[in-house]
Amino acid sequence: MGTPDFVLWHFGRSRKRENHLDRGPSRLWQRSGRDGATARRRKKRRGDRVITDDITEFAQALPPLSPLIGLDLGTKTIGIAVSDTFLSVATPLETIKRKKFSIDAEAVIAIINTRGIAGMVLGLPRNMDGSEGPRCQATRAFARNFERLHDMPIAFWDERLSTVAAEKALLEADTTRKRRSEVIDHVAASYILQGTLDRIQHINRADI
Repeated sequence: MGTPDFVLWHFGRSRKRENHLDRGPSRLWQRSGRDGATARRRKKRRGDRVITDDITEFAQALPPLSPLIGLDLGTKTIGIAVSDTFLSVATPLETIKRKKFSIDAEAVIAIINTRGIAGMVLGLPRNMDGSEGPRCQATRAFARNFERLHDMPIAFWDERLSTVAAEKALLEADTTRKRRSEVIDHVAASYILQGTLDRIQHINRADI
């Protein structure tokens, strides 16, 4: 499996990009709501606010032509990636060192405001058997606390193996060990976000 185009692009490699302009914005905000609740879905609504594991639910809450932000929450760092307005490509952005929640949230909100971000995707670090442990609980708590500060749809994406995939991509891109340690978290965030974008695009195509 080769290195994903969006990672090679980030490190200055040439890549052949598709013309995403003809895809148009997501159609999901035009669709009526679905009664897709299941025992495994976890979501929270307050007015138009959404915190959910369901990507369809998340996409329906997004305004048109607005980018997303993806976060890889670690205990010491937060990797950050952003998308284009057509929700096609995720780009690794930066990694911030964690301090306390209010400071971390302020740094994320600054990026959101600068880039006109409309929704957030958080990597959910499930165990390999699919169960949820303390790290998942911490991620869900981050989402709840963040929503109180900034009103936007928030989705969770299963991040199992995202760091492993990011590490492999960086090795294939011939980055040095020092450079890998500097960028691994926001490259992992781009894998998390790209997975969500691909899912949204798949849903859109199925809806045509």
